[in-house]
Amino acid sequence: MSIFKTSFYGVTLFALYSCSFNTTFHRPVQTATPEKTTHYYSGKDTTLVEYNRANQEIVLRDTDFERLNKGYRIKVFYFASSNGNLLNGWLLIPEKKQPLATILHYHGSAGNLITHYRLIDPLVEYGYQVFMFDYSGYGCSEGTPTHETVLEDGYSALEYLNNSDELRTEKTIIYGQSYGGYLASIIGSNSQQHIDGIVIEGAFSSLREEAKHKASIFGNFVKKGVQADKEIQKNKLPLLVIHSKEDEMVPVKLGQKIYSNANLPKEFYEIDGLHVNGLEYYPDEITEKIYRMIVNQ
Repeated sequence: MSIFKTSFYGVTLFALYSCSFNTTFHRPVQTATPEKTTHYYSGKDTTLVEYNRANQEIVLRDTDFERLNKGYRIKVFYFASSNGNLLNGWLLIPEKKQPLATILHYHGSAGNLITHYRLIDPLVEYGYQVFMFDYSGYGCSEGTPTHETVLEDGYSALEYLNNSDELRTEKTIIYGQSYGGYLASIIGSNSQQHIDGIVIEGAFSSLREEAKHKASIFGNFVKKGVQADKEIQKNKLPLLVIHSKEDEMVPVKLGQKIYSNANLPKEFYEIDGLHVNGLEYYPDEITEKIYRMIVNQ
């Protein structure tokens, strides 16, 4: 085979794999707006949505019409990202407690709010209010997800929270899971004046490192992009890194890489269990660690 053909095939493979990785990395599930939606599908389960136009709140129910968001309300918000897309967010508000702090949640790279809220709602039971949102192209949010647009969305969500009296409390913690943990490491490290701490769970250090885990040698064709393990070096705020040693989606070594590059104060909390299910299995321990981050500020 000629050098020209070899180079051509190499460039073609690189282009195809890079495009494929970006496509498979972002696996959004889109939905209609709450005004037009009667239900979302989450795997084999169906979640029914009751939307109250008057107060902009929703109630989530299972197929037996049992309420799923027990002990907290969900208020619907829309805000503009710096890229021009209109994004959908939910505020999970404790019904019987004054919020200890606001948690800004960055979810993973698949699904939407309905597939992620149960991974974070244990925090509400312990008295935190949680603002979570869908990236461009996810759920009810406009646009198309790319690594660049999603990063812009993350910064815009924090700006929106800080400019809203309804969302902002005395303390703000960013909590990112999986791809959201990658985002939290970057955004939090560059927005320290607006937050009080960073929590990342099941996060990877760079796009290339995660691609190499998924596709071995072919992952080297993917650009590193903005590197979480580099950006975290800027951070001076309390950092909690949570990672399961049994995590098959994102190896624990990638979370350790972020942690090893971080400054004090920091803590690495190694757990057991599935990818980003820490709050399901260790809610007491994790919420206590977050509380210590707040009171020690």
